[in-house]
Amino acid sequence: MAKYSKKAGEKVEETMHEMKEGKLKSGSGKKVTSKKQAVAIGLSEARKEGAKVPKKKS
Repeated sequence: MAKYSKKAGEKVEETMHEMKEGKLKSGSGKKVTSKKQAVAIGLSEARKEGAKVPKKKS
């Protein structure tokens, strides 16, 4: 399993919480219902903040 920084883990935890509350939106503005999508959004946001996260697979 991949190892991420603590900051990245916290960001993913935050986005999962938002998803469960129904507040997380995707880039197109639609509500996110998939756990996988919520994790991907969290990792993407962590990456933008400079956290240690491996590059996206193409």
